[in-house]
Amino acid sequence: MKKSIAITILVLILIWLFVRVVFIVPENSQAVVLQLGKIVRVIKTPGLKFKLPSPIQSVVFFEKRLMYYDSPPTEVITKDKKTLIVDSYATWRIVDPKKFLISVKNINGAEVRLDDIIYSELRVDLGSYELSNIISKDRETIMKTVTAISNKKASEFGIEIVDVRLKRADLPKENEKAVFNRMKSERQRQAKKYRSEGMEEAAKIKAETDKQVKIIMADAYKKAEILRGEGDAEAIKIYAEAYGQDPIFYKFLRSLEAYKNAFKGGANFILSRDSKFLEIFTEKFNK
Repeated sequence: MKKSIAITILVLILIWLFVRVVFIVPENSQAVVLQLGKIVRVIKTPGLKFKLPSPIQSVVFFEKRLMYYDSPPTEVITKDKKTLIVDSYATWRIVDPKKFLISVKNINGAEVRLDDIIYSELRVDLGSYELSNIISKDRETIMKTVTAISNKKASEFGIEIVDVRLKRADLPKENEKAVFNRMKSERQRQAKKYRSEGMEEAAKIKAETDKQVKIIMADAYKKAEILRGEGDAEAIKIYAEAYGQDPIFYKFLRSLEAYKNAFKGGANFILSRDSKFLEIFTEKFNK
């Protein structure tokens, strides 16, 4: 009986000792073994591990995975003296648990350091660019620079900063309206310029068209006058030839045309017997 009790007590002691000296490091974690508060070992591989029983040795676990830190929005001043409200975030991991434990102790301490480092670099780098470049083409370059320098500074705390990004970069509320009005004025100025250039180009095209029309009309009028002159000359020639063949008959036809045109409106004429207009009816013409 006494022997079985002793065995049971021994087993319980062994179990207690086993529990006190054995610990498991998960796949996504790393550990630091402390002996009376002093770091004696860093464990980065997962699995079953051993240590001296507490309180001689204790274990502190740290994340091995990437972590996300969302910093609060802060103000920065750009190169052209514009104030921006910058909201950024960073992805980071613990790469040296020993340095990390000595310098920042825990995640909260690390985030305080990250906030100081990242804000400092954002303020410096964004301050060397103008607002228009930050918003448009240079943001990617700026963030790569901020990430590289921040990572270099964070390495002394056993931290690797993988990436720093801007979620947004906005103007303060009181400045938004003023900037919007300036942008609106600039767009209106550009529109006025384009409209003026368009009207100038339209005037040039119209003037050139009017010029071409006048040239074409003048050329057409010239050709018409030439043709008319040639027609009149040909008519005169024909009349002359006809008159030369039978002058009396030609004169008779011409007189009939004159009477036709003169009496077209039914007018009354009083003429003397010797009037040349009535020569066709006189004996002198008949002779």
